[in-house]
Amino acid sequence: MKVAEVISNARRAEAAVPAFNIPYLPMMAPIVQALRDENCVGLITVARLEWIKFESRSISAIAAEYRKTADSRFTHLHLDHVPVIDEDNLHVDYMADIRTALDEGFESVMIDGSRLPLAGNIAATRQVVELAHGRGAAVEGELGAVMGHESGPLPPYDELFASGKGFTDPGEASRFVGETGVDWLSVAVGSVHGAISAAARTQKKVEARLNIAVLETLRTATGVPLVLHGGTGIRKDCVLEAVRHGIAKINIATAVRQPYEKLAGESVTKAQDAVYAAAVGVIRNDLEIAGLVQRIGKEGRNENE
Repeated sequence: MKVAEVISNARRAEAAVPAFNIPYLPMMAPIVQALRDENCVGLITVARLEWIKFESRSISAIAAEYRKTADSRFTHLHLDHVPVIDEDNLHVDYMADIRTALDEGFESVMIDGSRLPLAGNIAATRQVVELAHGRGAAVEGELGAVMGHESGPLPPYDELFASGKGFTDPGEASRFVGETGVDWLSVAVGSVHGAISAAARTQKKVEARLNIAVLETLRTATGVPLVLHGGTGIRKDCVLEAVRHGIAKINIATAVRQPYEKLAGESVTKAQDAVYAAAVGVIRNDLEIAGLVQRIGKEGRNENE
């Protein structure tokens, strides 16, 4: 089953596929094992900032590591945030990164033009869709501003949420999906990314919440599976309600990265064990998607059978 069908099936089943970010290559094996043991399908994903500011090294390095551990019954390889303009306001050769990922066998890619005006975001995203669809890969776009990766402190979260600053506009979302042909849309409805600066990346994330009314409007306006970035730290009741209102893919980064970083200096094996435990916790407890393979009709196997 192709990844686009996996996400579409999850949306129909009112379930969310986890997308685990890999900022350190040794994290991949325990996350794949957690997905396998929990009979859960998930995406293994890397964002540009994770090879620039962490240690995933490169698109090719991630692909090579993935080929060592992948299990097609449970895993798909996804290229996360490739920005047109990055968190440091630098222009990125995004098409080169997208082409490299497609050459390396990534099954889906994300183009992030959210720092552009709407017309520019549409144009850049449409260019990626034409390339990726021609290679049989799915495309995720982004509209709105999921904050947290920028340098400097965030404004108070309650102030951000109440103002709706950066929230995805339903009218713009409808136009964006119609004019780009994206398979999935990452939306901003209250979540925040985990901090990536060396000084702040160990800090606990703010407990976020989600504006479900805005999300429901976006679901109706777009008609495509919606994606939630910044999935760690959101109140569980908000997450599960969001899944019932169109979220079909949830990115998980901080929840698995921080346990690895805490122990990696002592023992990579201990750090990997911590990543495994964290990933199992996300699957079983936070998202309640153990056995997701059966729920969405993807052929798989339960280790306990």
